[in-house]
Amino acid sequence: MSFHRARSEEQREIRRRAILDTAAAMLDEMPLADITLNELSRRVGLAKSNVLRYFDSREGVLLELMDAALEDWLAELTDDLATRVDTGLPLVPRAEQLSAVLARSLAGNRVLCDLVGAQGGVLERNVTVEVVTRHKRGALARLTATADLLRRYVPELGAAAETFCFQALVLAGALAPYSSPPPGVRAAYEAEPALAVLHLELEDSLTLAIGTMLLGAVPRP
Repeated sequence: MSFHRARSEEQREIRRRAILDTAAAMLDEMPLADITLNELSRRVGLAKSNVLRYFDSREGVLLELMDAALEDWLAELTDDLATRVDTGLPLVPRAEQLSAVLARSLAGNRVLCDLVGAQGGVLERNVTVEVVTRHKRGALARLTATADLLRRYVPELGAAAETFCFQALVLAGALAPYSSPPPGVRAAYEAEPALAVLHLELEDSLTLAIGTMLLGAVPRP
């Protein structure tokens, strides 16, 4: 892919979109930690200095991808909850249904889990105040929308819904690496099967953890 000099707003937007699409494709191929600005620039067909005209850093690119991933995930979750949670059930079985849907939805979106897992320790460390403020505003809006969505199915959550949603996302980001261990760790598990108890299946782990957290977050009478 190669570009001539972008002279119009439309051409600049095409370049921005190409950078984001290329970074998204790289996330499907490799761990987030392996994505470098040099390789991203090479794949897009731009000099690194030109990529930095559109994003202030590699982390800025990934934060914008995270925003898009959250938006897509919320749309999918809305559909899943509508078809898989029975609002007529008592609290406990209803919470179990919602926890299973939420866990399946997060476990099926590994890119989002990886980005959330890297957010606090990596992605927010090399960006301008302007970039991180814009990201936080978008994240807060989506968190509020997710909390409103979950309250349709578990209204008992009340004001605790926002905290629960945030913690569920953080939990998914923290647990995701344990379900996809690197080759050396896999080899250790194969050589000594007793160690494999430490290999967590993400959906199962999230279902249990989210269910426990959800019932714990419901205010007591």
